[in-house]
Amino acid sequence: MKLRHVILIIALIILGDQALKIWIKTNYATGDTNITGISWFRLHFIENPGMAWGWKFGNETGKMILTLFRLGAVIFGTWYLGRLVKQQYTKGFIVCASLIYAGALGNLIDSMFYGMIFDKGLHYDPTIGINDYVGYSGIASFSSNGYSSFLHGSVVDMLYFPIINSHFPSWVPFVGGDRFEFFSPIFNLADASISVGVITLLVFQKRFFKRQHEEKQHPTVVTNSEISDRAQVL
Repeated sequence: MKLRHVILIIALIILGDQALKIWIKTNYATGDTNITGISWFRLHFIENPGMAWGWKFGNETGKMILTLFRLGAVIFGTWYLGRLVKQQYTKGFIVCASLIYAGALGNLIDSMFYGMIFDKGLHYDPTIGINDYVGYSGIASFSSNGYSSFLHGSVVDMLYFPIINSHFPSWVPFVGGDRFEFFSPIFNLADASISVGVITLLVFQKRFFKRQHEEKQHPTVVTNSEISDRAQVL
């Protein structure tokens, strides 16, 4: 697989991810839901200050450490992807690595720059009593006066798939009658790219690495010797 193909995959995911995030953030207030006409899929705008599934990582210092960790992972991923292409790993393995890399880069862009280019966003406010992240009202717009600083932006999420929205049967111990929802997490295209890459890699890892091992065991020999029917094989 050629490097230009890897770059194309990453660029398409980043462009799609950022376009959807910017459109959501500049057209909807946090908590707004866009009914798509499909009962099990909707756009639901939230912002995530920390890790996947809305986990938080402490205060502003923790947020900065998390962003720097993501930055370090992307830098390493850049080198690693180049190595995979150079050593001609299997196409499936390189595609999975590209999906994971693109997803990490997509969320890193939010964390690094969104606090600087939007006037509103989920941010940490140490002046209030709870010392926690606080939301905002209204719709955000581009501004030179950002809601936070470099490395302190919040990640935009919007994809919501409540495929099953029901209640546990009353006879189920402890949770009988409680609300049950599948699938409840809200995520973005970058998260989806990472998940698809990781799951595909786990499912097909034996095939990817077995094929790579076989290719190393049986390398193709290129020769300039003329081949004809008269050649005698000894």
